Amino acid sequence: MNGRWATVEKQLNTIQHSNNHFVTIKPVSGGCINQAWKITDSAGNNWFIKENSPTLLYMFEAEAAGLEAIYQSQAIRVPKPVCSGKTNEFSYLVLEYIPMSGSINQKITGEQLAEMHHITHPDNQYGWYLDNTIGSTQQINTPSNDWVTFWQQQRLGFQLNLAHQKGYSSKDYEAGLKLLENLPRFFTHYQPLASLLHGDLWGGNCASDTNNMPVIFDPAFYYGDRETDIAMTELFGGFNQEFYAAYHAANPLDSGYKTRKTLYNLYHILNHYNLFGGGYASQAGSMTQQLLSEV
Repeated sequence: MNGRWATVEKQLNTIQHSNNHFVTIKPVSGGCINQAWKITDSAGNNWFIKENSPTLLYMFEAEAAGLEAIYQSQAIRVPKPVCSGKTNEFSYLVLEYIPMSGSINQKITGEQLAEMHHITHPDNQYGWYLDNTIGSTQQINTPSNDWVTFWQQQRLGFQLNLAHQKGYSSKDYEAGLKLLENLPRFFTHYQPLASLLHGDLWGGNCASDTNNMPVIFDPAFYYGDRETDIAMTELFGGFNQEFYAAYHAANPLDSGYKTRKTLYNLYHILNHYNLFGGGYASQAGSMTQQLLSEV
């Protein structure tokens, strides 16, 4: 088998106290950030492996820690992280391989996500002990006891400043700064709990296993307002009314969510502009003006 994978093979054998070798290595499509592979060893074990530049090991280490945190919640299934490391050629993350369908069990996903969101930080502290990534953009998670400040500085403000550096128009940038100043107005009667979050929950990061049970993956984990996860499920589609009804029955949303979901999704649209450019700039500008009309 290809010697390129010798380091990964050796690490897995050390973990398993085995002497297996890789038999097949097949590329897996779907991601736009990392190269992914399904690897089968001589004992018939299957592994899902992500790879990227050797300099990005920190990204995989943070993803593994986030998956482990969700795994430990036992609320909803995620691929269990196995190990990570790097060679001279690439960094990698080895995960449990879960055969999945493209469909989403809407009702159970809603119920299990609600259960996950019931799990909160013991000190109601927003953020996390590790910075990670949203896509390939850095996501700052420095812990904070104030949600508005956290969202101003480490979420919306961070993306807005990055967009400004990448050519976002001065008009839209100034409007974004005005929105940041007025952020407290969206939380006058609402103080969110610091819930355990997926952080990047769109339809492409959710599927079902062979038992038709939900699986979520590729998290941008932190503790924060659960509305941020629900808002993103509305951004790019993939979830239907059965999902929202099941979630709301188990963990009802505050009435102010209808306005705040635009505020939360602006973070992701700005990130898409920072990653891909194009029409996301005008979409972010329109969302900012819509929010300013509410203050």
